[in-house]
Amino acid sequence: MNAPGGRFFADLHTHSRASFDSLASPASLVRTAASRGLTHLAITDHDRIDGALEARERAAELALDLTVIVGEEIRTADGDLIGLFLDRAIEPGLPADETIAQLRSQGALVGIPHPFDRFRGSLLRDSAMGRLAPLVDWVEGHNARVAMTRGNERAAEFAQIHGLGRIAVSDAHSAFEVGVAYTAFDLDPSTPAGLLAALPGAELIPGRSSFYIRLLTPIAKGVQRARGNGRIRPPGERPATATR
Repeated sequence: MNAPGGRFFADLHTHSRASFDSLASPASLVRTAASRGLTHLAITDHDRIDGALEARERAAELALDLTVIVGEEIRTADGDLIGLFLDRAIEPGLPADETIAQLRSQGALVGIPHPFDRFRGSLLRDSAMGRLAPLVDWVEGHNARVAMTRGNERAAEFAQIHGLGRIAVSDAHSAFEVGVAYTAFDLDPSTPAGLLAALPGAELIPGRSSFYIRLLTPIAKGVQRARGNGRIRPPGERPATATR
């Protein structure tokens, strides 16, 4: 993936074992990203950031040339959002516009993951959510785990209509998938301002996650459930604590 001219290569949507559907250690994601020539890796676990924080620490030991961005994939009441450059996690279950406001309050950037995927919590399956376009920074124009190609095509069309940046991501839930799809930038995306400046010139490098690798996800869910690491529920869905 290395190229001349000081370019930067980023996979901005990946999951560690902090997610309820992945068993990948933060260290394994860091090592794989570095070995494949990525310069930037965003860990975007479901509704938490502890895995990303651990990955950032591990990169300081294992891969000095890799910048780890702390992110989160947040399940809003309206569908999923991605936040990058977070200091603290955003709880799930809030309306999308309120989630975006909370992300902005800590200087984070906001993107829409797998926006038209019919099999996941995709925000733009509800056409009314198109109203959020002015509030976000990018759309995943290519997600390596989108099962139907048309979902990625619709995402690219949406981004073009609304003048949004587009990125390509692996949406890795295992170390094998890191960098399967990624984005090349001419400007350094290490900060919120840097990524915003880099988005207009982004080059999407598409790829597809193997069907057989994706079969690991239901296994990971079962293992995590057995470990007591199920999906984080919004406050209204959590069982009440027993009281005497």
